[in-house]
Amino acid sequence: MNPHTTPTTGADCPPLLELRQLGIAYGDAAAGAKRWVLRDIDLSIRDGEFVTLMGSSGAGKSTLLNLVAQTLQPSAGQIVFRGTTVGGADMPPSPGSHRQIGYVTQDDNLLPWRTVWDNVMFPLMLAGRPSAADTARVQRLLEQVGLAAWAKHYPHQLSGGMRKRASLARTLAYSPPVVLMDEPFGALDAETRAQLQSDLLKLWSSDRKTILFVTHDINEAIALGDRIVVLSGSPGRVVLERRIDIERPRDPELIFKAPTFAAHYDTVRGCLRGGAHA
Repeated sequence: MNPHTTPTTGADCPPLLELRQLGIAYGDAAAGAKRWVLRDIDLSIRDGEFVTLMGSSGAGKSTLLNLVAQTLQPSAGQIVFRGTTVGGADMPPSPGSHRQIGYVTQDDNLLPWRTVWDNVMFPLMLAGRPSAADTARVQRLLEQVGLAAWAKHYPHQLSGGMRKRASLARTLAYSPPVVLMDEPFGALDAETRAQLQSDLLKLWSSDRKTILFVTHDINEAIALGDRIVVLSGSPGRVVLERRIDIERPRDPELIFKAPTFAAHYDTVRGCLRGGAHA
């Protein structure tokens, strides 16, 4: 596949990940106090697709990622991976679905007593003795994210952007097919954020992981995504799915110059503000 094209979405390319009527509720149904946070979520994501997820505060974006990661168990519906049901209301959760799903959270969660190298190697060590191929992959990842010279340093010796790069490399170290990212760049300054967006796009182009990326920034959602999905309401539901037709490779800092940028921006902003959902 040409890394500068959008992944195929036709009938000949079955979804890698499907959410079918997925929902989660809290409270006591018997007491009439059951509250749905998400309900009737139907979403198909194709292999190698970069999907950005948006929605107002409380719409359930992070909750949806936790359901996909199976750190939460749904109250209804199913999670289907490569045609096999791997999670649902009637199944015990399997966090990470056997190393098929990586998760980059808002915090980097690096272990302060481990060097950058040891932090990135950590998930491989948990799985057993890393192979020579694993070690080579970690070395390559550190080079790709610009941390090869910092491999022996500790997290407190890194900048915020470098810590984010180390966290991303750690998630990619065991090569999960699906990577969930929950506002990973939200707390960074604009310049660092733009650089990390560019770095992420380069990593994605080289490995073509399937990414579900939560953001509050419409520019970021357009710059990164093949498709934008918007959640709204209480309980949260999918109210918009918009394909981004801007050619790759993309420069996040210049994305506003793309001919169709304004139309995408206005449609997503209108949806977030409760306007048209088309």
